[in-house]
Amino acid sequence: MKLVTFEVATPLGPVERLGAVRGGRIVDLNLAAARLYRAQGKARPEARADFFVPPCLLGLLDGGHESLTEAQTALNSLKGSPAGVAWKEGAVKLKAPIPRTRSLRDFFAFENHAKAGAQRRNEPLAPEWYDQPVFYKGNARSIIGPGDVIPWPSFTRKLDFEFEVAAVVGKAGRDISVKDAHRHIAGYIVMNDCSARDIQRNEMVCRMGPAKGKDFATVLGPYFVTADEWNGRIPKLKIRVNGKEWSNSQGAQPYWNFPTMLSHASQGEDLLPGDLLGSGTYFKGCGLDMGRWIRPGDKLELDAGPLGILKNTVGKPNGSIHLKYKKTGAYA
Repeated sequence: MKLVTFEVATPLGPVERLGAVRGGRIVDLNLAAARLYRAQGKARPEARADFFVPPCLLGLLDGGHESLTEAQTALNSLKGSPAGVAWKEGAVKLKAPIPRTRSLRDFFAFENHAKAGAQRRNEPLAPEWYDQPVFYKGNARSIIGPGDVIPWPSFTRKLDFEFEVAAVVGKAGRDISVKDAHRHIAGYIVMNDCSARDIQRNEMVCRMGPAKGKDFATVLGPYFVTADEWNGRIPKLKIRVNGKEWSNSQGAQPYWNFPTMLSHASQGEDLLPGDLLGSGTYFKGCGLDMGRWIRPGDKLELDAGPLGILKNTVGKPNGSIHLKYKKTGAYA
């Protein structure tokens, strides 16, 4: 299935709902399940639907294989696009598929991107990079979705993007083996790891972070593609800015695959449904690698083919005061 979180208007304000994309329409899975249970003569169909097919992706993932199966059955049961259950894809606002992910780990899995960073620092890539997949923990509370404006924090002059694919954990586990790790992946999402490069550089020189250089925004969307529909191989990725192609991955694959990354992340700690594991970007999947920078108002398209196109506009700097780091550690 290709799942989305979408927003509908109600008398009490906008409400987020879980949908599936089918034939150019978005089907509300919770309402489709209630409709099916009612037709089957099940008692309390709405309550049953809330239990088996909750109206949010995190709830569906918590229900595991049974909830995903019930959602697929409800989707398959629909004939046509009944009013009140399905909407035209462009008629509703899409949100991040998981607007409130439980945790965010972003890896550094593409070898050429890692080598390019080392080269900019005039040093070889550390041999330890090949010992294990490394990652940082991002801010799971700063998720934005397709169509949203990417915020430009006042403290950076070099806003950048990183085109990635993220795997979403669907089954809890700890100390998971590499051979079993694929069973814990529920699906995949296109991800933009927004970066304040000047601030990130200051943090990394101090051997800490990244933190403020990354924590202000991570963009997800438009779809959550379930693992039974996509095999986890990174599709060909294309970057367009204002309609012009900036980069093409040519089908590059990460050195570390998702099962290995997931297994490593689970060692000595619990992974939960809804945890996000970013791949890191490919070489020239960000402005830093290309030596060119996005500007306020730019239209950014991250095209991952069957996983969807993540479209956003770059915002204007947030306020006119820029923090300046001084040797004393004080702000100006």
